[in-house]
Amino acid sequence: MARERDQNLVLAERRTPTPMLGVAVVEDLVDAIVSGRLAPGDLLPPEGQLSEQFGVSRTVIRESVKRVEEKGLVTISRGRGTQVRPTSSWNTLDRVVLTSLIKHDESLAVLDELSVVRSQLESAMAAEAARARDDEQLVQLDEAMQRMRDTIDDQAAFRQADLDYHRLVMTISGNRLAESIARVLLDRALESWRYHGIDEPGAFNVTLNEHIAIHSAIADGDAVRAQAAMNVHILEAWRRRRQPAAEKPHDASAVSAVHQHRG
Repeated sequence: MARERDQNLVLAERRTPTPMLGVAVVEDLVDAIVSGRLAPGDLLPPEGQLSEQFGVSRTVIRESVKRVEEKGLVTISRGRGTQVRPTSSWNTLDRVVLTSLIKHDESLAVLDELSVVRSQLESAMAAEAARARDDEQLVQLDEAMQRMRDTIDDQAAFRQADLDYHRLVMTISGNRLAESIARVLLDRALESWRYHGIDEPGAFNVTLNEHIAIHSAIADGDAVRAQAAMNVHILEAWRRRRQPAAEKPHDASAVSAVHQHRG
């Protein structure tokens, strides 16, 4: 049976009205659901209580709840209230939903899954890039690879060069759908200090060598080798950075401030 939770138990403190309130309300409602404070089958507090809680009009609440419904997290039923849906119904590629899933990913299970999916997508795109790249694109890849070599001793610049290389391979593949999904996954992951982890000594040199293997396969037009090399690189790079579940880096603020690619 659906349960109606006390809004004081599941939502943030009463808000002072600010610009973009609708966005803030959506993010807080999504967070309450993804975190488990509102469980599948629960009813959201009534519209009037939410309006008072957030300090916004009922119109803003109504529109915000509709946005949450569009993300697959709730079902709005006239006369029955708004009920939280099971996790299988959620749009996990939605920016707000995925950000919240990663935020509450204490076990790192979400990031583990994200890395596997990303490796599958990017390895397929690497194979397509090996088959499709022309001479001009190969020059672009050569230049991107050289930037990685040139910046090996500059942490921020190397990470950016790493990211640029991956994005270039995606673009050359011509698979726009795979590229779009992979970019969503990567962009959301980069917002989390958990995804950045801590680099082992010599990690950049290992990363560079893995990229050289990918690059060589694409340059040779060897789709099978390119796919295997990209798959190994992404999974191994995550394994190297992965910290024990719920263990925060010593300088988490510094890690989270650097939203750069980590392999």
